[in-house]
Amino acid sequence: MSAPIDPALVRRLFSDPARVAPFDFLRREIANRMHERRSVVKVAPQRVLDAGCGTGADLAMLQKDYPSAQVVGIDASPAMLAQVPSPKKSLFDKLLPSKAGTDLLCGDFGNLPLDRNSVDLVWSNLALHWHPQPDRVFAEWRRVLRVDGLLMFSSFGPDTFKEVAAAFAAAGEGPRTLPFVDMHDFGDQLVEAGFSTPVMDVERLTVTYDTVDALLADVRAVGGNPLATRPRGLLGRAAWQRVREAFERRRRPDGKLGLTFEIIYGHAFRPQAKTTAAGESIIRFEPRKPR
Repeated sequence: MSAPIDPALVRRLFSDPARVAPFDFLRREIANRMHERRSVVKVAPQRVLDAGCGTGADLAMLQKDYPSAQVVGIDASPAMLAQVPSPKKSLFDKLLPSKAGTDLLCGDFGNLPLDRNSVDLVWSNLALHWHPQPDRVFAEWRRVLRVDGLLMFSSFGPDTFKEVAAAFAAAGEGPRTLPFVDMHDFGDQLVEAGFSTPVMDVERLTVTYDTVDALLADVRAVGGNPLATRPRGLLGRAAWQRVREAFERRRRPDGKLGLTFEIIYGHAFRPQAKTTAAGESIIRFEPRKPR
């Protein structure tokens, strides 16, 4: 499973934190919903990885949830990492383990500079859809997770921006949105990568707007179009008029323009390995418990 996403273009699209900041309200809302889902899973991680941490809002939440853990944030954009606030220190920090706190890494969360079996919780909020090969990302996240480690992530699903896709198609223009991965395909990828009993969930949120310009401004603030196959050049005046007319025809009964976000949530655990890298079966012998 892969999409023609240009990673270098993704980095450029996120090189200006101010450009994507207007849509932080959705990222914060999804982080809170992920937090509610995670609260029912009992884990006590020593090391947490926030994959695609951006400007670090989730890092603060994770550090608050797990004050004795080392929380590591990784993002491909140096500009986004530069906006991560420095954690506030208190007298209580002196009582915590020496590795407790927050560390930042700049790089690809699909090729982590971390050792095998070194993380207890991988957390990723609305970042996975920016990677061209999510199946390989899952395999990498499983590599760094310890046995019984937990993966929690959210991603956009195929219905995201369906109004944008429909408007440009009606205007005779090429695709302007990403080919987001379906929830069931994510589940299959998790199993293929070696995760056990993945739990997938999906919900659709609609944000409404008064004008086409306001809607498209938020579409750009989400990130933009990093497809290597995206149409080149600017739309002409006549083409833009057709796009606007297509949007206007889709106004809701209340007069608003709707923009759909399909949010996929997933969590899964890394199980004990059943075979070696050479394909040999692993048989475990447990000492008999005394009666």
